[in-house]
Amino acid sequence: MDRTEIQTILPHRPPMLLVDEAHIEGDTAVGRYTVRGDEFFLQGHFPGNPVVPGVILCEMMGQSSAVLIADKMAGATPFFSGMDKVRFRRIVRPGDTIVFTTTLTANKGAFYFMTGTGTVNDELCVSAELSFALVR
Repeated sequence: MDRTEIQTILPHRPPMLLVDEAHIEGDTAVGRYTVRGDEFFLQGHFPGNPVVPGVILCEMMGQSSAVLIADKMAGATPFFSGMDKVRFRRIVRPGDTIVFTTTLTANKGAFYFMTGTGTVNDELCVSAELSFALVR
């Protein structure tokens, strides 16, 4: 799905919509975002040496994973409830296309648990265990 279709699932809108496309492969979500270089989060991080902040990488991963629970999100807003075992391995810069792969590992009521990775050119950039609460 493209950005327009993703906006039917996520409540995020530009400039906080941080996924360009996403789809499901089996029980795994795959999302992509190409860093253009004009994003708000690069303006001060860092002048002359733009680097995507780690917290933004986690947000991108979370948004990319939303297609896995799209059918559960009607009338609800997804909120992060946890980020565990987050590791950053490679800097992400303007011009990079980061590919996020996430898998749903558990569901307990309104809470959803996922593991994910983000790669650029098949090189690991970020990995994490994420949890979300769907709040109505």
